[in-house]
Amino acid sequence: MKQAEYNSTSDILHKIEDIEREIMGLKMSVLKKIMPNGKKIVSLKGILKGVRISENDMAKAKKSLYSKTGI
Repeated sequence: MKQAEYNSTSDILHKIEDIEREIMGLKMSVLKKIMPNGKKIVSLKGILKGVRISENDMAKAKKSLYSKTGI
């Protein structure tokens, strides 16, 4: 790899930002390759609109979740 000469701290920061952008681009390309094509991602936002959760519901859920851990 070629060693670059930097004149100031801002040059180094700009180079780091460039590297970060390249890494993000690589991550995105890998994610696009491993994601299934043609399938739409479904958002669950708002699916529980109007649902009321009581303290009793919370206690049952905790009991169910943590019954084997002893919490």
